[in-house]
Amino acid sequence: MTQAFKPVSVAIGDLVAHPANVRAKSPETYACENIAHLRASIAVLGLLQPLLVQKIEGKFGVLAGGRRHAALLELVADKSAKAFTKNTKIDCRLVPDDCDVTTALSLAENITQEPMNAIDEFEAFARMMEVDGQTPETIAKTFGTTIAAVKGRLRYGLIHPDIRNAARTKSITLDTMKAFADHPSQEVQKEVFDALTKEDSYLQGYTVRQALKSRGVQVSDDIGAFVREEYEARGGPIAADLLEEHSVLEDAELVETILLEKLTAAAEDARAQMGFAWAEAVVRYDHAAMADYGRVYPGPIEPDEAGQKRLDVISEELEKLQLDMEDESLEEAAYDALYDKVDALEAEARDLQEAYSAEDLARSGVIASWSNGQVTLHVGLVRPEDRQEAAGKVPGSASKDDKPDSDEIVYPASLQADLKTERAMALGAAMAIHPKATLDLTLFKLVCDVVGVGMSVTHAIKVDARKEYRTHAKMDEIDGTSLEQMAGVYGALNLSWNDEAISPAERFARFRELKPTEKAKLVAYATASTTQSCFARDRQRDSLMHDFEIEIMPNIRAHWTPNKALFNRFKKAWLLKILGEDLGLAQEAVTLASSSKKEIVAFCDKLFAEPFATLTDAQRAAVAAWCPPMMQTAGVACDEAEPATETPESAGEVAQAA
Repeated sequence: MTQAFKPVSVAIGDLVAHPANVRAKSPETYACENIAHLRASIAVLGLLQPLLVQKIEGKFGVLAGGRRHAALLELVADKSAKAFTKNTKIDCRLVPDDCDVTTALSLAENITQEPMNAIDEFEAFARMMEVDGQTPETIAKTFGTTIAAVKGRLRYGLIHPDIRNAARTKSITLDTMKAFADHPSQEVQKEVFDALTKEDSYLQGYTVRQALKSRGVQVSDDIGAFVREEYEARGGPIAADLLEEHSVLEDAELVETILLEKLTAAAEDARAQMGFAWAEAVVRYDHAAMADYGRVYPGPIEPDEAGQKRLDVISEELEKLQLDMEDESLEEAAYDALYDKVDALEAEARDLQEAYSAEDLARSGVIASWSNGQVTLHVGLVRPEDRQEAAGKVPGSASKDDKPDSDEIVYPASLQADLKTERAMALGAAMAIHPKATLDLTLFKLVCDVVGVGMSVTHAIKVDARKEYRTHAKMDEIDGTSLEQMAGVYGALNLSWNDEAISPAERFARFRELKPTEKAKLVAYATASTTQSCFARDRQRDSLMHDFEIEIMPNIRAHWTPNKALFNRFKKAWLLKILGEDLGLAQEAVTLASSSKKEIVAFCDKLFAEPFATLTDAQRAAVAAWCPPMMQTAGVACDEAEPATETPESAGEVAQAA
């Protein structure tokens, strides 16, 4: 039978601990730091839930509500809390003296007070701000916590309702939901959520964060901090977050434009100061792409009279500093300061005794890139066509001594960089749909890098579990075949083991239970995602990848098709040359010679999208195989009569993967 307890008002001074309280032997429960938020809440809102008490020797023993009792006693002791004294009466419920279930009552109250659901807590904080007009400061005071902690909860409570509902129904994990808070805009959150869930694939926090990166740069990011002042000066939109460091610079294109401008200015300053012939800027310095560049270094020179005098002074200063550094009583900071002076003086002395030759300056330059959160200058670089030791021309480029005709195809550096990206995407798709071969390659490289001696067997793939970030001037316009193939492979992966709600050990146990074919596909997809920007490999430089690419991608056209985005970047004369000489469409080239470039581009785009029925077999084969020379796998002619056909490892596997 349910027993009703009489409501009574009891002075705080008449309350004592009840021996039947199940927490009576856990004094840490009542420590100041453990009830700080409760004390703050009672101070602002009052006691929201009555205490359960029973008479004990003229006092009232607190059977349930010991933490509230402890918080009340602290408020009584706090002279600034004038509303609480020993005589202040509070609401209680009185348990009869003859009740024999006191311990059960105490235990029941404590174990039935289930912690608030995390999403409910986030939303409650958000409602306090949006509906009740509270501020993070007043909420923090009410709950006895920090303003930063409140803002953190508020950020999650302000995530788009549909995403919060997905977490509540466990369609996504709580950690995945939190990832959407990386962008303050609910509109952006919803767009990304819809895009990532339209294929009904498993959604992960990492995937969400990667997708949101394309929608802006956080001001706390090193690039965001670097460009923010100029970005704001140009009126770039900023999505404000409750926590300033999470605010987002929304115009990613403007961010990159400003970054490149700053890098270009830094490169130009270095060029002018040091006397180099040219200066360029790139967001990321691709060491593989720069493999064909040379480098010059300053050589010894005889300093002039003023320089020699300065060297003598530097020598004396260095001797004095060396003596000062031998003082064993020096503190570490003082020693470091002396060391920095020595380093600066030695650098100055080197500059007085070394210099680039006029010949080297005339053929070398400087490239500025963004690395490790700062501008990095790569000085003394020599372009492949300017290297004195170069035995011949670089494919697609012209020697400085040559004077190319206006219709000769010369691939600009910017176009070459973008074509490398497109080729890497195609190669990645080929690797992903050949999981067995790619698994062998990955494991071989891992083992060789660990147990081998000397240099790595190849630098063409990254197996450090970091997805390659690819940039492209017109990413939205390029052929999407390889992207679709990768998406198909991803959709067929078995990711049931990768549940962020369980521990890494449990995930590993599930992973080990996968079938070998499933593991191979996972490794192939991961390795394919690390493929760096590249052109066809040179057998002398990288025989491993040279042969591997021929095996899995004998014809890049199975993964990539030239389209309008490429043809728009060609000169009119180049397009006519390709049509007439490479594709055997001489008559069409003559007819189009009087047309505008726009019309020629449209013709080429349509031709490659679906070869015309009027083409001869030879012309059709040429169209099916054509690509810029450096794009195709080394050793396979782009204009061969019969283009190679890729044969996947097994029809069953490809059907599942794609």
